[in-house]
Amino acid sequence: MKKSCHPLYLIAPLAGLLYSGIAAANDTGPVITDPHFKLAPGYLEPASLPVHLALLGAPPKPDSAAFARDEEARRAALALRGSAREKLAATDAELTFPAPAQAFSCALGTDINQKNTPHLYSMMQRVLTDAGGSTYAGKNAYNRTRPFVQHSEGTCRKDMEPLLKNDGSWPSGHSAAGWAWGLVLAEIQPARATELLARGLAFGQSRVICDAHWQSDVAAGRIMGAATVAVLHGNPAFMADLAAAKREVQEATRANLKPTESCAAERVALSLSMH
Repeated sequence: MKKSCHPLYLIAPLAGLLYSGIAAANDTGPVITDPHFKLAPGYLEPASLPVHLALLGAPPKPDSAAFARDEEARRAALALRGSAREKLAATDAELTFPAPAQAFSCALGTDINQKNTPHLYSMMQRVLTDAGGSTYAGKNAYNRTRPFVQHSEGTCRKDMEPLLKNDGSWPSGHSAAGWAWGLVLAEIQPARATELLARGLAFGQSRVICDAHWQSDVAAGRIMGAATVAVLHGNPAFMADLAAAKREVQEATRANLKPTESCAAERVALSLSMH
């Protein structure tokens, strides 16, 4: 009989926090202002998202050591302006598909697309909605000012700045989605787990490099991404799609369907990263 194996991130302490203590949203869920997190129906009902602030606490205060680290990370990121890493960060900012699928194809070792991996492609879209939505209790509660606004600087995506200015900085929705995708994809293709988890981390770090988020926003987003994945493992529709996605990736690997993106260029860009 085949044993059921659960990933390490589905741990009891995290699960115990998901629905305990401090409710951060009403029964209908948080108010989501970024349309990228509403492009596809999620697996979870809004009221079922792991949105409780007990997971995170509050963002750093301006006179805290944590905020000093945020500023240090911002200054370090400014040194990457004009680099290949900033260019990749600008690409990572795009949450409209197929861009996120392409972002993880090199790490997966096969192309993620609607033709060859339709279940995986659709699952990534739905996970985006759930992971991104999970960050809005914090965004709604604190409406933290983004670094590019506080310092009157531009980001790597000026076209997105009007939306970002009115969307709370903490936690980072991009980082939640990137880490959730990394975790799910590592479960789908364990042989590429290191590459996929590294790409998930880099996807979130792109937000600091873009000057769109503070470092602590990214860290908080990763927590919410992991929390979302933990909750998703109790959702039958997600589990069915996860199994189908595993079969698709196995078939694509056997057929030697390699990514169509320039993986060498991506590796060079990531080598310049802060992570």
